Amino acid sequence: MPVDTAVAAVLGYARGRRPLWFRSFDKPQGHWVQLPAFGWTRFDTLPTDPDGDDDILLGEGLHGRLDRPGWADVRQSLVAVAPLAAAAEDRADGRPLWELPDDQLSVLGEPGTVGAAFRDIDRTSGTHPGHVRAILHHQRPALVPHLTRSTRRALLPHSHEGDLGVEAVVHRELRANAEAFADLEGRVATLLGDARPTRLRLHDILLWLATTLRLTHAVSLGTATPEWERHLAAVTSR
Repeated sequence: MPVDTAVAAVLGYARGRRPLWFRSFDKPQGHWVQLPAFGWTRFDTLPTDPDGDDDILLGEGLHGRLDRPGWADVRQSLVAVAPLAAAAEDRADGRPLWELPDDQLSVLGEPGTVGAAFRDIDRTSGTHPGHVRAILHHQRPALVPHLTRSTRRALLPHSHEGDLGVEAVVHRELRANAEAFADLEGRVATLLGDARPTRLRLHDILLWLATTLRLTHAVSLGTATPEWERHLAAVTSR
């Protein structure tokens, strides 16, 4: 994917709006309002809660509202996976996912690998694994990939023999495109200012947009933003 396309897509994800017909007390007949088209303001720009309760709202920001049993399930799952996420962090020893050696995401490196911790997290994430993964990614944005059903399905065909999971595919893609993702990371942080998504989150955003057929729309929204004009001006002046 060209860098300009990636920049436009992320800008569209962050700044794009969608119309909603809304009825209120002062306008019971209804009127059009503009809402964020994607999850940027419900997830990426918000802080992490040390106690974890508000983090469930972050999971809802990407994966939808939970009913009371669902909320309880995610809360219990977060308690259960907390030591596993901490183990992954300890095994990573301060390194982001893209700097880990290959054996940390391979069955050949077991036991005690980061990939093994990810696998155990998936087994312990209850009935709302998407919410749990979103929260864990928000808490450890450079280490724990955020995965959805659509992105998992897209990554599976690219798995190699010995991979502990699709996280190994994400690891390879970030390593193979390290320069491009570092460039994208810097450009997005400079243009947006309200969040600094890691290349792991940027990979997730772009893959999700592509696999859910929203990429073209996000690019269209992004190229209509003031940030896009600033991006073009910066590129032209180089």
